Amino acid sequence: MTSYDAIIIGTGQAGPPLAGRLAAAGMKVAIVERKRFGGTCVNTGCIPTKAMVASAYVAHMARRAAEYGVGIGAGVTVNLKEVMARKDSISGRSREGVEKWLRGMSNCTVYTGHARFESPRIVTVGAERLSAERIFLNTGARAIVPQFPGIEDVPYLTNSSMMKLDSLPRHLIIVGGGYIGLEFGQMFRRFGSEVTIIEMGDRLIRHEDEDVSRAVQEILEREGIGIRVNAKCIRLARQSADIVAGVDCAGGPPEARGSHLLLAMGRRPNTDDLDLENAGIATDSRGYIAVNDRLEAGVPGIWALGDCNGKGGFTHTSYNDFEIVAANLLDGGARKVSDRIPAYALYIDPPLGRAGWTDAEARRSGKKVLLGRRPMTRVGRAVEKGETQGFMKIAIDAETKQILGAAILGTGGDEVIHSILDVMYAKAPYTVMERAMHIHPTVSELVPTMLGELTPMD
Repeated sequence: MTSYDAIIIGTGQAGPPLAGRLAAAGMKVAIVERKRFGGTCVNTGCIPTKAMVASAYVAHMARRAAEYGVGIGAGVTVNLKEVMARKDSISGRSREGVEKWLRGMSNCTVYTGHARFESPRIVTVGAERLSAERIFLNTGARAIVPQFPGIEDVPYLTNSSMMKLDSLPRHLIIVGGGYIGLEFGQMFRRFGSEVTIIEMGDRLIRHEDEDVSRAVQEILEREGIGIRVNAKCIRLARQSADIVAGVDCAGGPPEARGSHLLLAMGRRPNTDDLDLENAGIATDSRGYIAVNDRLEAGVPGIWALGDCNGKGGFTHTSYNDFEIVAANLLDGGARKVSDRIPAYALYIDPPLGRAGWTDAEARRSGKKVLLGRRPMTRVGRAVEKGETQGFMKIAIDAETKQILGAAILGTGGDEVIHSILDVMYAKAPYTVMERAMHIHPTVSELVPTMLGELTPMD
């Protein structure tokens, strides 16, 4: 058995920087990776999908070229193999960079293989037995494959296998109206596929306010994407070369027929094959490792970071997990998960940037709330760019004047939201931002204007 000061299982967004901090502090570190370095973000998530979104955006804008007085000749074509090659190049450089960094790191030993707990202090990787007083789990998550009737009879794709397509689907059926489904749906529609999105709930992105869900659906439908909601009893079958999804929706045809099927119904943590019971580590009903506000896993000396702890599920929350653990262990900090403000983005075009509470959450709080709203048609920068879909909105605590939450669905929304988020972290009154002078012409300059037009929540 080889002894270490710390063992890190998984090389997603929290693992490598934590290895760097611990090794730099003089600890002897082992880090274990069973497959591809960099985790979901680098290999099948943020980096490759946003590279593909960029290709889809170029194709979409090329088709609109005449609106801007630009001629492009014989029309727009998309070569999916070349799109995928570009994506693979970008993703590959990132993956190789992570692996090279770890393998060249002083005080750090890299193990490749599947890690399992033998006890709270001992981990096996193949024939190797490793021990440490500190063990950090950063094992990520994978796509859920729901057991629909007929699922065993049809070929299907997940977010991972979508990354391997080399020919354009004739008609892509997507089951799931969340972030993954919507991003792939718009992307492949812009590449040239017919697309139908099936959602079991009564609207897309159900955790958002109804006005956001409605606006997103309108944006997608405007591009020719079929949307089927209230699909209460999904069943699948193979008919000749087609995949047929029975949807039982209240309105519209009872079936959706296509050439390819993408399952985008959420993710599950990679915790079921770690032998956690040997270490006494508890999970909830969905398999997420139970952690406290400091990300300790209920067993002294064991932490869980990233997607496997159920505290975020985003690259930025995973990296923030690393920052919390490193600060508390090495810097004498007292950082907590509960101190962070929920924030995320949906990368359709235009993107949605979200920070803090939704309007529904603000309403349920019982606070006196002020609301601001502005359509992107009244944002000069959006008009100049010819990208006026969407709106921005913000919720304010009328008594404390602090910002409760905001959503920006519109061009640049994924970047503009950070100016609001920073004011929220500063716990400053909204008037600080209202009185700020922003640069013209930008989308951000209309946030102070919106704050000057607040009205009470109904």
